[in-house]
Amino acid sequence: MTTLAGRTIAALRSEHDGLADLVAGLSDGQLTGPSGASAWTVADVLSHLGSGAEITHAGFRAATGEAQAPGPDFNQGVWDRWNAMSPRDQATGSIDANQALVAGLESVPEDRHADLRVRTFLPDPVPFASFAALRLSEVAHHTWDVRAGLDPAATLADGSAEVLAEHLSGGLGFLLGFIGRTKEAPDHAVVEISGTAYRIVIDDSVRLTTETLPATATFTGSLESVLRLLYGRLAPEHTPDGTTVTGNITLDQLRAVFPGF
Repeated sequence: MTTLAGRTIAALRSEHDGLADLVAGLSDGQLTGPSGASAWTVADVLSHLGSGAEITHAGFRAATGEAQAPGPDFNQGVWDRWNAMSPRDQATGSIDANQALVAGLESVPEDRHADLRVRTFLPDPVPFASFAALRLSEVAHHTWDVRAGLDPAATLADGSAEVLAEHLSGGLGFLLGFIGRTKEAPDHAVVEISGTAYRIVIDDSVRLTTETLPATATFTGSLESVLRLLYGRLAPEHTPDGTTVTGNITLDQLRAVFPGF
């Protein structure tokens, strides 16, 4: 598929297939061991992905006319059920729920990608591409949480990083407004990302842009590292060798601006 929605769904499929292969080989001890999210085990992360897939799928089915919109107590009921599962059931159930969601997204014909709108937590329904990207934003980084619990050098998939950067510099730019803490920056900064067209702008708000603004600092490193930075997943122990920031803001200060979730 050549649409932005299609490329986003392809990234979701790749993330799902890779996670399914990984989860199939995890021991009980690995499931209950730490993940890259400091407060969660690997099973906790998988439970979050599974319940999120179920809730997202329900909203998607309502948008396409396959089912009625979920009621006001739907989400809480889903969370309660997933929280009561064993770690092994959370793991296997997560893969099943994510498979159902990705398959549903894949079923939308390309000629509907531009006109389909889906209701989310936002006040107004969002374009289908943005809906898929909201899910990819969750899946890519929480899949990294699972992988980082097993390997501190884990990285995001390149395909996911590229698609998410495109969304964050466009229709999903508002997410950085939720994530970023501009008061942690010492001054206005325009951080160019070496080897890419992207810049992180920090002033009264935070945004990712491809505008050719004069740079005040340079981030030298991979695009996937930048995405993990924006989502609070570039702690020193997870930072690739050779990643540096020069100019009027430091890497540690950028970590403070983007504390994650």
